Amino acid sequence: MSAGKITDVVALQLTNEGGRSVEISNYAAPILRTEALSAQSAKIQSVSGATYTSEGYVTSLQSALDKAGL
Repeated sequence: MSAGKITDVVALQLTNEGGRSVEISNYAAPILRTEALSAQSAKIQSVSGATYTSEGYVTSLQSALDKAGL
């Protein structure tokens, strides 16, 4: 955060269990990051085929934004 704007989004932890789950997370995380930076909020679209990853990402992002007072 800088001057009330989201300047970067870093996922502290993505799944590391199950080969396919890791593959999905590694695919979806950069897309979700780009969407969040563009939207400047957690109101972003889910990545097709990565519903659980998207939901977890949005929930975590919204929590971080709430803690930052946004």
